Amino acid sequence: SSTAAETSADTTPAVQEFNVAIVQQLDHASLDEIRTAIVAQLQALAEEKGVKVNIQEFNGQNDATVLNQIGAQVVGDGVDLIIPIATLAAQCMVTAADGTDIPIVYAAISDPEAAGLTGLSNVTGTSDALNTAFILDMMLAANPDIKTVGLLYSNSEANSTTPIAEAKAYLQEKQIDFVEKTGNTSGEIVEAAASMVGRVDAVFTPTDNTVMTAELSIYETFTEAGVQHYTGADSFALNGAFVGYGVDYVQLGEATADMVVELLCDGKTPADLPFQTFDNGIATINTETCEALGLDLDTVKKAFAPYCTEVVEVTTAENFG
Repeated sequence: SSTAAETSADTTPAVQEFNVAIVQQLDHASLDEIRTAIVAQLQALAEEKGVKVNIQEFNGQNDATVLNQIGAQVVGDGVDLIIPIATLAAQCMVTAADGTDIPIVYAAISDPEAAGLTGLSNVTGTSDALNTAFILDMMLAANPDIKTVGLLYSNSEANSTTPIAEAKAYLQEKQIDFVEKTGNTSGEIVEAAASMVGRVDAVFTPTDNTVMTAELSIYETFTEAGVQHYTGADSFALNGAFVGYGVDYVQLGEATADMVVELLCDGKTPADLPFQTFDNGIATINTETCEALGLDLDTVKKAFAPYCTEVVEVTTAENFG
């Protein structure tokens, strides 16, 4: 009887297990939203496929030294796949995994080529590249009399380089002045935002992680001064900015998880899966900020309509996802 039971147990197929590390660059609402979507989709797909995905979550606190330590740890642990969220995290994980065959599926890299993440056999992922011209078109559609635009971003983030260059070229072509202010910490961004008051009619920020961490601290400064803040993600609007424009981060997170499962379960390689971009067509308006700016919501939505496939209305929340 005992032997029969052991034989039966031995022939039961073991559930296939995979160990995955999610490495988030820092805490802020956008990246939290992406991580939550990735985890939920991985768990749902694992159940559907009849496999087990063990997920370890790490946060680098926007510190390259910490991220490199995390990279060394997860590579040393022999994980099956790494999911870095945001550009610096992805760059550190690629360095850590150099010389191994560990696949890396990044999430929310605004400019994979500029970040050095293309042409690598073990690397793919999802991009939240911004259609800069469309968001500036929306800005002018809502306020055709704009004379000066503020450009607020971190000059240490590779993901901001291309859209800021695009914004400068756009504004120069339209003969609109701009004021450029940067900061590499939340405190510096708060100071930079305050210094723009009285000098600009509106402000543009791309998908910049440093500004995102400060949005809850700066949106009232802009709103009280009548300055409209146009930004490169819905999460900025959820934290108080007038408008967020770009990809749906839940959709991006789910697509990232889909790619992970294709690699782990379906025999695909990163070379089989080029990095994905998304339709930059969703405008998110913070209705509280819109009202505080003295703008009519219906008029704003009508002005935005030619440049977006959908308009979403939100109110300010400290946490979401």
